Amino acid sequence: MKVCIVGKLGQYMTQHALDRGYEVVGVCREQSVHKLDRFGDRITVRPGATDDREVIRRAVAGCDGVLVVLAPWGMHGYATGTAQAVLDYAEPGAPLVFSCGWHITRDGQDHYSWPFRAKVWVLGSAFRLSRMGNLADQVEATRRIFASDTRWTVVRGSDLEEGDSQGPAGLEPPRRRPRPGQQPDPPHRLRAVHG
Repeated sequence: MKVCIVGKLGQYMTQHALDRGYEVVGVCREQSVHKLDRFGDRITVRPGATDDREVIRRAVAGCDGVLVVLAPWGMHGYATGTAQAVLDYAEPGAPLVFSCGWHITRDGQDHYSWPFRAKVWVLGSAFRLSRMGNLADQVEATRRIFASDTRWTVVRGSDLEEGDSQGPAGLEPPRRRPRPGQQPDPPHRLRAVHG
């Protein structure tokens, strides 16, 4: 099986795929290529911006699946460009897995406390005003994914646990309103939406 790993999933996902005998193609920024040196010739690296359509076209060609981190960096639609290129060029029928922030919702059933929403508004505004990035870019990227006819999964990676970390200090995990007869989500449970 051949998989393409796009963006900051990086070294952990690459090692995980290699340990399972997968052939790996990685896409990362040119200034980050050296971080993958430890894999040597066991992976193919396609250096370039993840929203560069030609880089993505070459990287996903012949891949059985694609794993993507949607980073909302800068103000030019980086996450949207990445998602659209993967949607356009991935092999037909290949499963696509996109990782994004907690704020993505397909059905609007996520509920947060007002202090938490206020923190997000302040921090998100500072992020946007500093021109470092724009959370709305991930929202647009996932809107396009949800509307596509590909085999996709969107994972809100900020809900994951690894080691002792419980995520950014002062932030609470999202809660979903349970449907009648359904249990609410426990904290720190992986949340994935499939299409």
